[in-house]
Amino acid sequence: MDDGKKKERWQRIEAQLAGLMARTADPIARMATVAALLYHKLDYFFWCGFYRLVDGELLVGPYQGPLACAKLEKSKGVCWAGINGKESIVVPDVHKFPGHIACDSRSQSEIVVPVFNKEKKIVGVLDVDSDKLDTFSATDQEYLERIVALIFS
Repeated sequence: MDDGKKKERWQRIEAQLAGLMARTADPIARMATVAALLYHKLDYFFWCGFYRLVDGELLVGPYQGPLACAKLEKSKGVCWAGINGKESIVVPDVHKFPGHIACDSRSQSEIVVPVFNKEKKIVGVLDVDSDKLDTFSATDQEYLERIVALIFS
């Protein structure tokens, strides 16, 4: 898909999610809605969900796709790198990422976007995996960051 069509698709998804977010202020319900909609609208999303920072641990939150790791080993893998760096991370090949945690061996590429609450404190990450290499673009990152910002808006 060319970048122009991809942006148009993302704009439609963002608008749809903004409307759905207006129905509840609960962040867990919003996370569940985001994960479900993205997983079912974007065929290159193999796994899509949230890991929540709870008492210093990253625990699986709402997600769609194959079975997930319930808890991620402290300061290891892409999700913790996103938490510790407080920034999005695009990984074209997860097998080349130091300390990658393979919850599913079919995962080939990944994008992680931090989730910040209203006080700008990091509370988790949106984690998206693809079963193909080099899947995620700067456009995906831009719109995922915008969508994640809706959770606590």
